[in-house]
Amino acid sequence: MSQPSLPPLRIADPARFGRVAVLMGGESSEREVSLDSGRNVLAALRARGVDAQAVDGVPNLVRELQEKHFERVFNILHGGAGENGVVQGMLEALGVPYTGPDVLGSALTMDKIRTKQVWVAAGLPTAAFVRIPPGGDLAMAVRELGLPVFVKPSAEGSSVGVFRIATAADLAPAVEFAADYRGELLAEQMLSGGEFTVGVLGEVALPSIRIVPAGDWYDYHAKYVAEDTQYLCPGLEGEEEQAIRELALQGFRAAGCGGWGRVDIMRHADGRLMLMEVNTAPGMTSHSLVPKAARELGVDFEELCWRILEQTVAEVATR
Repeated sequence: MSQPSLPPLRIADPARFGRVAVLMGGESSEREVSLDSGRNVLAALRARGVDAQAVDGVPNLVRELQEKHFERVFNILHGGAGENGVVQGMLEALGVPYTGPDVLGSALTMDKIRTKQVWVAAGLPTAAFVRIPPGGDLAMAVRELGLPVFVKPSAEGSSVGVFRIATAADLAPAVEFAADYRGELLAEQMLSGGEFTVGVLGEVALPSIRIVPAGDWYDYHAKYVAEDTQYLCPGLEGEEEQAIRELALQGFRAAGCGGWGRVDIMRHADGRLMLMEVNTAPGMTSHSLVPKAARELGVDFEELCWRILEQTVAEVATR
């Protein structure tokens, strides 16, 4: 199957972007990953002549924008306000263009439970799940689904607070976590046919990546620390690869998303593909997956950051 093709670059002069705030860091559980991503994006934009400056967190961004120091924002603030619609709503109100999905797409996809509910309503496939409200009975939810399952917060990322429960003996740590956690949790059927992710850049689904961790599953260590996690790109071949890209685009759009992002997909043992979640400010670290997929199309990291920033110029007229 032929590779997807990206449109030609539209902007040649970096001055067209004006002064760009690279929003990173913040106060969420993903702060350190966001700082790593932000430093990489900042270096890439500066290498291509963009007048880009780092801004750590939302309060600093508010102050900078009040003083009219920036014309647009490259949002690489993972988790929290960076992905839940808060930053997007503020920038909409101020008329400042920004990267990534808008308020609706960001707010919805930050909530894994509601995203899955939208997919179910749209007739799109997703793994079976049970919502666990604050103070709810986690053990009962796990019994309802049947082992093996994953238990995870509905509104966290980077595998924060995720528990893999393969046997009854694995249940205790998750129950202990749930007792102190104030948000909603999601119990989700564990699928065994392989883990995939598909980056989305504008109207194009990038080649899929199959993730093969050395351990039992793709946890925080496997994502950001381990050097033995395998990333196979493209993750599938022929019609299966076409199908996973199409499903990623359908899931992305159904969740109200545009711009750029990443859709995580699992495969059932019988081969069926299941949407899992959407990331609206994906990682841009040395271990991150959207840059890996872009390289498969001959797009290096600097060009990828440029293409993402170009989207803010196209969106000025519609936002």
